Amino acid sequence: MNTDSENFYNQIVNKLKNWARINSPWAIHFNSGSCNGCDIEILATLTPRYDVERLGIKLQGSPRHADVLIATGPVTLQALDRLIRVYEQMPDPKFVIAVGSCALSGGVFDGCYSVIGDLNKVIPVNVYIPGCPPRPEAIIFGVVQLLESLKKGKNPQPITVPDEIPEIAVEEESNGNE
Repeated sequence: MNTDSENFYNQIVNKLKNWARINSPWAIHFNSGSCNGCDIEILATLTPRYDVERLGIKLQGSPRHADVLIATGPVTLQALDRLIRVYEQMPDPKFVIAVGSCALSGGVFDGCYSVIGDLNKVIPVNVYIPGCPPRPEAIIFGVVQLLESLKKGKNPQPITVPDEIPEIAVEEESNGNE
């Protein structure tokens, strides 16, 4: 009888944890050697125009409190140890979003003497967002795809955001000349 009540308690706690993880993912941003184009687009998602916080996403300063690692740029020799350390400090389950062409393939920096290559050579990546730099809508779409796969209750397989993303609720200001 006691094991049944413990099992029921564990199920409730796991459902509560999944609900909190889906409705309030905390992210940490890591630049492993990019040109800052992707970083600017990530910060644009936090502005009132795109307002990624409406999805419950909070940019966090400490990897110990983050669920999602948003990484930009190719992995350089200088950033390799720091990237691995940040990834290992994140609590399980942890998810990685690779933003930009450089994080996906090394981009224009591929073949440079200090560049190891794409992010997937060092840590496992859950969502790939292509573009140089990707638009804020694509970044938001990638985060939503990650959250949708978590809602289905399965461990997310690698997701690639297409170049053409569906329209999302971002209203353009009209000048009245249409």
